[in-house]
Amino acid sequence: MKPAAVVALGALALAGCARHDGDTLPGTLERDRVELVADANETIVSLPFAEGATVKAGDVIVVQDRALTAAEVDAARAQLAEAEARVEELRNGPLPTTIRAAAARRDSARVQRDDAVRERDRLLGLVSRSLVSRSEADRQVAAAGAAEAALHEAEADLRELQQGTRAEQVAQARQAADSARANLAGLETTSSRLEVRAPIAATIDALPFRLGEKPAKGATVAVLLATTTPYARIHVPEEFRARVKAGTPATIRVDGVERDFRGQVRFVSSEAEFTPYYALTAADRSKLSFLAEVAFDDTEADSLPSGVPVDVRLQLAEP
Repeated sequence: MKPAAVVALGALALAGCARHDGDTLPGTLERDRVELVADANETIVSLPFAEGATVKAGDVIVVQDRALTAAEVDAARAQLAEAEARVEELRNGPLPTTIRAAAARRDSARVQRDDAVRERDRLLGLVSRSLVSRSEADRQVAAAGAAEAALHEAEADLRELQQGTRAEQVAQARQAADSARANLAGLETTSSRLEVRAPIAATIDALPFRLGEKPAKGATVAVLLATTTPYARIHVPEEFRARVKAGTPATIRVDGVERDFRGQVRFVSSEAEFTPYYALTAADRSKLSFLAEVAFDDTEADSLPSGVPVDVRLQLAEP
């Protein structure tokens, strides 16, 4: 027989032999359990609380090294500042001094073009009289053409500045700034997750890692038990399952406590534990059990310790 089958049959036998007096079922007192995991593979540099401490929602439980992410965040902030400055520059348009400088460059290019054209015409006249070589005149013709092109470029630059910034350029700059802002937000979120915080008021049940250790990403670094009212965890036998539902009243007796507590079922599993019901005979099905949780109605149960045995008597409806 396979080991898994042995375990399943053993569990069924235990479930079937579990002692219960009528509709009174044994169980344990539990609290909601929260496991906090590491979001990065970084060294633990601080553990502000010890195991057993009570914390509030938002308290930092574990701090991991943020040196690397801090540098990335600083670089992202610089990129965002540069992108936002570019948007502001384009929105304001060119300065008057920038336009005057472009006009001066155009005027200088015009003067250089005029000088090159006059020198070209002079050399061509000398070529016709055979006073200079044709190659020298050709070089001046090329220089005059280059000066003309430089003048056209300077004039185009000046017109662009005078017309102001195009809407498309501003839109592109804004998109670049939005991208830089989103990148910064993502890095800041990643950095903040290196401080593992308690999502609820709770008691620290376990801190698996110590200072200087480097948990893998996704590893559990803290286990919390909620400080809210506890509940009783029981297993409902198959013979009672059809009569138990959420809201079924119950009386809970806790070992070591004289009084009884009132409660009600808050959850019943829809699946049997151990072997699936459809794989069992009618006789074997009586050994099945269904996990259930019974919430305390009394706030006095808040001070009870987790893990102690309880007996739960369900007030079942008639079959």
